[in-house]
Amino acid sequence: MASSDFDGILLGMGNPLLDVSAVVDQEFLDKYDIKLNNAILAEDKHLPMYDEMSEKFTVEYIAGGATQNSIKVAQWMLQIPGATSYMGSIGKDKYGEAMKKDATAAGVNVHYHEDESAGTGTCGVCVVGGERSLIANLSAANCYKVEHLKKPENWALVEKAKFYYIAGFFLTVSPESIQLVREHAAANNKVFTMNLSAPFICEFFKDVQVKCLPYMDYVFGNETEARTFSRVHGWETDDVEQIAIKISQLPKATGTYKRTTVITQGADPVVVAEDGKVKKYPVIPLPKEKLVDTNGAGDAFVGGFLSQLVHGKAIEECVRAGCYASNVVIQRSGCTYPEKPDFN
Repeated sequence: MASSDFDGILLGMGNPLLDVSAVVDQEFLDKYDIKLNNAILAEDKHLPMYDEMSEKFTVEYIAGGATQNSIKVAQWMLQIPGATSYMGSIGKDKYGEAMKKDATAAGVNVHYHEDESAGTGTCGVCVVGGERSLIANLSAANCYKVEHLKKPENWALVEKAKFYYIAGFFLTVSPESIQLVREHAAANNKVFTMNLSAPFICEFFKDVQVKCLPYMDYVFGNETEARTFSRVHGWETDDVEQIAIKISQLPKATGTYKRTTVITQGADPVVVAEDGKVKKYPVIPLPKEKLVDTNGAGDAFVGGFLSQLVHGKAIEECVRAGCYASNVVIQRSGCTYPEKPDFN
């Protein structure tokens, strides 16, 4: 394929958030009732947390948000300017400006809705022993409306794309937007992918998630999310391989593509289910002392995977690229990466 064929080939939609990241201590986690390897929406009790983090610990501000991370990593892996596009909602403030600058510098074609009433969303990233916990204060990210998507200049991004990726987190914000995109993908034989994203999505947004499932050609998630999904659906199994197969066999809206389930398990092998069979792929081993934090590891895996999927590569190549990208990201703070990938 010529590089012009990649113009806008991959579109992401999600919640653009500024990561407020710090290595904290167990006492801080306990005070705010935070569990490691989890992702939640901030409640009132969490709101003082962000200021306290910057007072007590060394804080880094990193452009984030699950889908945006994945799209940026895919763009980095592809090294073809404008191959990816992204939509979401930010505030009209310095954080929003910084986010726009960051994503544009990364080569992503961003079309943000800029909200007048709310500040750019933030995500508290609490790191202990390299493991992360995410507490998202969506703010402006929660203000995305389907009207923005329907504007001709934005819908043009949907028309141009051949692959779509939306993290489950966006189900809490604009299910109407997701519906339009997934129906367009189905009607035009394009590839629609989503992520389970967090236990709370599988549990408390089950109904909207279930409506999307028939349209998902690829379902991403980690082992905790997969087990929560299984429990919520009454499957009575904790076996990740069995769960992956069952997800891949749920009904599909169209017969164009069979569904593939891709479940990561931290340092354990990646589980891929398709056609009623499971394959496992080992991840790149990393000595504990090289682990900086797991923030963005799953997002980077998806970004690497999608970078090869849009090239039409085989599943093992997609997984290999996903493992490469997440290995790079966990050796750095947040979802960041060097100037050029070293992936062949």
